[in-house]
Amino acid sequence: MSGTTRYPDGFEVRIRSDVRRVDGDLLLGGSPMRAVRLTSAALGMVQGARLRVTGEPSGALAARLVDGNLADPVLSGTGVDAGDLTVVVPVRDRPEQLGRALADLAPLRVLVVDDGSLEPAAVAVVAASHGAEVLPLPVNRGPAAARNAGLRAVTTPYVAFVDSDVHTDAATLLRLTRHFADRSVALVGPLVRSRSRAARPRWFERFDEQDSSLALGTRGCSVRPGAAVGWLPSACLVARVDLLGDGFSEDMRVGEDVDLVWRLVDRGHVVRYDPGEVARHDTRTTVRGWLGRKLLYGTGGADLAARHGRKGAPAIMSATTAVAAAAVMARRRWSLPVALAGFAYGTQSLRRRLPESSTTTTLSVGLGAQGLGWAVRQQSALLLRHWWPATALLATRSTTVRRAVVTALVVDVVAARIDDPDGPYHPLGRRLDDLAYGSGLWLGALRSRSITCLLPRRPGDTYRNG
Repeated sequence: MSGTTRYPDGFEVRIRSDVRRVDGDLLLGGSPMRAVRLTSAALGMVQGARLRVTGEPSGALAARLVDGNLADPVLSGTGVDAGDLTVVVPVRDRPEQLGRALADLAPLRVLVVDDGSLEPAAVAVVAASHGAEVLPLPVNRGPAAARNAGLRAVTTPYVAFVDSDVHTDAATLLRLTRHFADRSVALVGPLVRSRSRAARPRWFERFDEQDSSLALGTRGCSVRPGAAVGWLPSACLVARVDLLGDGFSEDMRVGEDVDLVWRLVDRGHVVRYDPGEVARHDTRTTVRGWLGRKLLYGTGGADLAARHGRKGAPAIMSATTAVAAAAVMARRRWSLPVALAGFAYGTQSLRRRLPESSTTTTLSVGLGAQGLGWAVRQQSALLLRHWWPATALLATRSTTVRRAVVTALVVDVVAARIDDPDGPYHPLGRRLDDLAYGSGLWLGALRSRSITCLLPRRPGDTYRNG
């Protein structure tokens, strides 16, 4: 090992392809966006787009680049030995799905936690047929408590949590453990894609396959609030046991995965998202079940806000950019001068903060335009998803709000095309998804008597209120 650095000697990271390199020594990109100027010593460590760890200075630079999402680790090998990883599968009934979940997990040790099934014998038979152990809980305590019960029975240094409606295999889980070559990584998750089991999937199942809430994009990154990926779904996770502490918060029936990720990050650990590995999650088989799950996800926002303040804010933008974007959305006579003034102010602010380079002015203009476009996209999501009850009420009385809603609908189509140029666009599915999630978000806010989960925040704001 290279001294106190978290990487072993020989570990490599690669500067991401979406990071701009200006004048050779200025890196612009990452998530959240940042500008990093490399010293002459740092430039000597970077060969092309790669950095090889050969001691503490290079290890510290690699960590800074990876944590800022300016670089990704270069993974090699097949992961840890199979004997070092235990799979915990929480389940309540659903023996058919459980059988599919267990089918390809050999030769890993698998522990099925029966969370108060109504027919525990059926669960036991399926588990036994796949060589899995069963840990029965006498009463249903929820998925967080079930995972923790399994975690306490784990004796290996690594653990995987796989839900009973998820299919993955041992090789995928072991490859995910390659991230633990970084000694700071506590948790890693794959891309979770939805999959219908029906011979002819219905429209909402096709939508869920295309636009699942659990699929967090195709770009790997370090996970933290404010980054491109701010959480990981507990449907499939691999973790380092000694860094998990007490595990999931057992009093949470929803959002416990988000809470775990944020607590780990708060403690200084690293969480990684690796979309190069894929797990398959069964779609809901009824419209009611599909929308009910979306609503349930929304209700978790208030509990997360109570625990973590404004980490999960539905939008992040400066006041100036917010005003400029609102002007664009409104499409009134005054919109153009207001938007231009906000854009000019934002560009000048960026110009002052960016390191000097031969293209600082051009960069500030480009970043200002990018920021304004992202603010318009965020405000569109607020109107259609997070704030839709207020939007619907105000639209009955305001022409400006109605214009903004039409703009938001157009932006939604354009954004979907940017995210997936070749994929189908599902207007009905997207609107129902927004309505269900937004309803849950407001319901949670009403129950908690707090609107924190509905409030945007400015970049650089502290997360907690008060």
